[in-house]
Amino acid sequence: MARETWGTRIGFILAAVGSAIGLGNIWRFPFQVSQEGGAAFMVMYLAFVLLIGFPAMLAEFVVGRKTELNAVGGIREFAGGMWSYLGGLFVFIGFVILSYYSVIGGWVLRYVVGSFTGGYVGTTAEGAPVAQQYFGQISTGMDTLLFHAIFMAIVIGVVAVGVKQGIELAVKVMVPAIFLIFGILAVYAFTLGGAGQAYAYYLSPDLGYILANWKSLVPAAAGQGFFTLSLGMGVMITYASYLDSDENLALDGVSIVALNTGISIITGLIVFPILFTAGIDPATSGPGALFVSIASALGDLPFGRGVGFLFFLTVFIAALSSAISLIEVVVSYAIDEFQIDRIKATSVAGIAIFLLGAPVTTDLVFVDLYDIFAAQILLVLGGVLLMISITWVNADQAVEELQKGIGDLGALGTLWIWMVRIPVVVVLLISLYLGITGYIEFLQGPFAEYLASL
Repeated sequence: MARETWGTRIGFILAAVGSAIGLGNIWRFPFQVSQEGGAAFMVMYLAFVLLIGFPAMLAEFVVGRKTELNAVGGIREFAGGMWSYLGGLFVFIGFVILSYYSVIGGWVLRYVVGSFTGGYVGTTAEGAPVAQQYFGQISTGMDTLLFHAIFMAIVIGVVAVGVKQGIELAVKVMVPAIFLIFGILAVYAFTLGGAGQAYAYYLSPDLGYILANWKSLVPAAAGQGFFTLSLGMGVMITYASYLDSDENLALDGVSIVALNTGISIITGLIVFPILFTAGIDPATSGPGALFVSIASALGDLPFGRGVGFLFFLTVFIAALSSAISLIEVVVSYAIDEFQIDRIKATSVAGIAIFLLGAPVTTDLVFVDLYDIFAAQILLVLGGVLLMISITWVNADQAVEELQKGIGDLGALGTLWIWMVRIPVVVVLLISLYLGITGYIEFLQGPFAEYLASL
């Protein structure tokens, strides 16, 4: 069957930005900042995105456009040999991430509804925030499983339509909407009483903290960088496979990285003023507590319910745009390798992902079990193996492909190759080691406690 392509260049950029801008920016980024020292994490994250993430993104673009194949077929054709199995890892990563991502997408959908009904506003008779009780009700149980299914059904519906009429059309609406709404919310947050204190926490790094806590900051920044840029999971290979050969990959990469990083920074400029104005310590705002903290704070702010609706609606749009890209990795593999009809491939993949995520609806410990494993181990492992396969196995072909649409890069091409070969690979290996040791600690600590309680 004929392979689909993007209708326009802006369609590709918005799709890639839509993949990058998602729960990783709006759900995961603020609690990573909170848990890893505020501005100290920001410094490490920005350094990782610019020095590691951007060169790595170009490498994924090269494979996708050169081969015009999905992640599995593309790596098999580009590098060959044992590297053929690397694409299978990317498909698996997409499965794992979307399985729990969809559950959180269901949470967000419930908060959109709660903004209309006022379900998370106010305090209980005991004086506790209603938001805490609300999150407890919507984060686990049969209702959670139902909204997990609803979210996956929406994702399946968009991707089943196709690249141009489904994915591209959707992101042309969703991505501009994210920037518009978040721009309005950032201006609103600037007017709040706690904005000055929030900006100091968020934008003034403590060098001493960075030096003392680099062992936790490095894997956290690496995982967050790869998560938010959709690297190490085959998304950018898949999306680039629909590109024409005259596209300027470097310019596209700069656009995607800049827009993605911008929305992460704006998210902090919204979230932290809201938390500080309400007197809530960001350090207590973990994966689930972030929902509780923001919802509690909004209840006490002027126009809080309306702001809450806009905020959670934008989070839902962002979650949907990223979920679309994750399932497309799996779908394009099924279409290219087995000539399966797109509707059938999307439906089967969506149902399988839904089933894999079902345990996450039973207890919050599974969010960490899946998320740490995916973001700090699988993504980084996939990234380091891909970088080695591209720049050590087939460097000449990689530079040749990158130059299409740009012109002769000369020494810059060599610099890019060696940047990926040494600094990128070394940092990723260190991050992988620290991520594995951290995951072992989680398994021996919180997860072991959960198992003992059964």
